[in-house]
Parts: sequence; structure tokens; C-alpha cells
Amino acid sequence: MYAVIQTGGKQYRVAQGDRLDVERLGASGEDDVALRLLLLVDGATVLATPDELSGASVNARVVGDAKGPKIKGFTYKPKSNQRRRWGHRQHYSTIEITAISRG
Repeated sequence: MYAVIQTGGKQYRVAQGDRLDVERLGASGEDDVALRLLLLVDGATVLATPDELSGASVNARVVGDAKGPKIKGFTYKPKSNQRRRWGHRQHYSTIEITAISRG
């Protein structure tokens, strides 16, 4: 059985026991979170409409935090001595899927 969930504006295919990095959640370590379910596949049975998914749920546990790779950028405008160096490092929450239920 697997499910397709949505969090942080992205969609992920998950099964029970999977660990993945998602956009930072408001929960701290060892908190349980419920994720938005878009699709549930159980063998030959596919649940996709809101009526079919009304009782289904996907629960996860926040395991920790992670950081993405450092992105370095540089912008400039020629002939005007205008230069700017910037960087970004995305923060993620690491979650573990604890349960997928059909309801």
C-alpha cells in the first residue's frame, strides 16, 4: 500500500516506514503530524476522489531537521560598480511515515 501526499506545495509518494525531507513544518522533534492525502493505492484498489478519501489518513512523526545544499549567487551591473553576493540554504523537516489507513 502506498499513498501520494502533499506538503509544502510538493507531492510525494510514500509508504509506511519511509523517511523523507519536506519543507519545514511547524512541529518540533518527536511530534506527530497528519498529512494531506491525495491518492491511496492498495493493490488493485485506487482511492482518489474526496468522497473515497474522507476516512483515509496518513500519519507521520517528525524525526529531526535537515539543511539543503548551499546555493551561492552573484549579481552585478556592468560599468556602475554595483555588485552583490548572496547565499541561501533551505531548511527541511525529516519525517517518518508511521501509518497509512484506509479508514
